[in-house]
Amino acid sequence: MANTKGNRRRFGAVRKLKSGRFQARYPGTDGVLRPAPETFRTKTDADQWLVRAEAKIMDGQWIDPDAGKITVEEWGVRWFASVKPSLKAKTAGLYEGVIRLWINPRLGSMPIASVRPITVAEWVAFMRKKKLSPSRIRTAYRLFSQMMRAAADNDMIPVTPCRGIKIPRLPETEPHILTDDEVARLISHMRQPHDLLVKLLAYAGLRIGEGFALRRSDVLLDKGMIRVDEAVEEINGRHVWDVPKSHQTRTLRLPAYLLEELRVHLDENVGEGPESLLFVNTKGKALRYNSWRTWHFDKAVEKAGLKDVTPHDLRATHATWVADRHGVLAAAKRLGHSNASVTTRHYARAVDQRDADVADTLDAEQTKAREALRVTFSDAATDTPADLAQNWHGDDEDGAAGALVPA
Repeated sequence: MANTKGNRRRFGAVRKLKSGRFQARYPGTDGVLRPAPETFRTKTDADQWLVRAEAKIMDGQWIDPDAGKITVEEWGVRWFASVKPSLKAKTAGLYEGVIRLWINPRLGSMPIASVRPITVAEWVAFMRKKKLSPSRIRTAYRLFSQMMRAAADNDMIPVTPCRGIKIPRLPETEPHILTDDEVARLISHMRQPHDLLVKLLAYAGLRIGEGFALRRSDVLLDKGMIRVDEAVEEINGRHVWDVPKSHQTRTLRLPAYLLEELRVHLDENVGEGPESLLFVNTKGKALRYNSWRTWHFDKAVEKAGLKDVTPHDLRATHATWVADRHGVLAAAKRLGHSNASVTTRHYARAVDQRDADVADTLDAEQTKAREALRVTFSDAATDTPADLAQNWHGDDEDGAAGALVPA
């Protein structure tokens, strides 16, 4: 039913349908006239809805309802294409796998505007039921949360549905911090030149991918340093070369004996070209992590009488050693962390005996203090009254201050 002349509406329009209900229509910011998502029992209800719709548009809070019709899978393709150039290869591969295996099968066909917090909570419960690890569930949820936050930021949905969702907590895991003796035992059971690689993990704090990527040109013998500016990882069965994690390239000074071992290794085992890798497999190719652990590292761990030791534990061990002896800032620099809090949170842990050392030191100091106090009282027992007066009142040598006055 059209508005009567003289009572023309300033914003939108209301008409009566054959059903007897009223339909409100309004122009979006693009000028397209759209119907309200529902019809109304009375014309007043429709009028009030238009007032609220106009207020949202005026305040910049209006969301185009057509934008939210894109499916989660379609939006995921567009979103991932926009962020992939800024991701490291390993992270991009991880995201692709999570989207393909865990997001799209359950949520991919849904319009993003129809996803509610309960939908997300049910999805998380589904992953729990499938026995996914807490780490994998958290990764999937956070990735989906990024996608939905981007949709809200682009005015496709009013607010992200990833809110108030309980996700599993990660178990508290501590790295295995090795002692000097344990590291020495481990190295003694490594075949050459893999023992040298383990030394670089333990005594330079390299990540395993950084060790695999070292080249002849990275060894600066004249300066007593190595340069860490590259890392290699396996993604879908192929090697991917990139800058180190967090893009933190660095140079590290090495102890003299380790430099001498590197010098011998370069002379006897490494190709002449500056790009020749320091450590390769029997085919002269870059090492593969799983094969290297199976055939070299894990066997040495077992022979050394150790348990649950990973290559990354050697990096954590180095961080702890350096932080304990030279401070967290020194450890952060050697590890390539731009923020020392990362070093403290993830790597620099207390050496097992350190807490006992603190207690022993406090006990020794307390014993020393008690002994000093006992000697003081023992000496005081033989003093004359005048000596006591001087001792307890702090008299100067001339007796002017704090002198006792006869009653």
